[in-house]
Amino acid sequence: MSFSEKWAIDRRLVSATLFLSLLGIAMIYSAGQVEVPNAVTERAWLSQLRWLLVALLGFTVLSRIPVPWIEWAAHPIYVLGIILLGVTLIIGEGRGTAAGVKSFIRLGGFGFQPAEIAKIATILWLAQHLSDRDSPLRTLRDLVKPGAIVALPLALVMLQPDLGTSLAFVGILFAMLYWAATPVWLLALVASPVVGLFLAYDTVVWSTYILIVIACMVLFLRSRLFLFESVALVLANFASATVARPLWNSLANYQRNRILVFLDPEVDPRGAGYQVIQSKVAIG
Repeated sequence: MSFSEKWAIDRRLVSATLFLSLLGIAMIYSAGQVEVPNAVTERAWLSQLRWLLVALLGFTVLSRIPVPWIEWAAHPIYVLGIILLGVTLIIGEGRGTAAGVKSFIRLGGFGFQPAEIAKIATILWLAQHLSDRDSPLRTLRDLVKPGAIVALPLALVMLQPDLGTSLAFVGILFAMLYWAATPVWLLALVASPVVGLFLAYDTVVWSTYILIVIACMVLFLRSRLFLFESVALVLANFASATVARPLWNSLANYQRNRILVFLDPEVDPRGAGYQVIQSKVAIG
């Protein structure tokens, strides 16, 4: 076995990660070449390069840890992540454009974001749970524990409140369920209340959507779902539509702006949508 095979384990994955990391450093270097010299922007790529080297060293060490050790540590790391998220709600502070969000813990001159630790902890425990199963996930009941594993840190992050990071936990859940061979139709059903949440802005649109969901369950999924699962799913869709307006009103202005700009960057072309619009212009 060659050195690269021993070091990388999955050569394609590591190669893709290295390529994206180096591309990011190149973009930071390019962004720092401005007409008016600025020491911060000019040296930003060097800082990023140093952290990449640190990350490669960490990868080299962590990739040598036996898998049983990681499985043993999954639960303690998850508990640690939850504790840190709880502490963040008490002594956390904001930073930069998110000054009003309690997302960072500062220890002397060092600051870190516990949500990043919680992401890794959630992935580890979720991976252990999914790998320990004797059969694939086939019903909504099978998704209760994976959903609970993700729901706890997600709720604590929402209390900070950090909408962007909380959505990352949703992505982690669906990505891991997909790679665990969960049927796509089951993932679509789980996601239906979230889709309904966004469609609740218009009564006609949402009503059409919920009728389509019910029709699909009756015509195509009747033999795959228990009655209480079907009822629970419909009630979840109605609940998401009910809380849509209060939830929207509870969001801060910058959080609303992020969602609106994601849907249509032109709503704020000189503000939050500027970078997206310019990126599209650069690509052509």
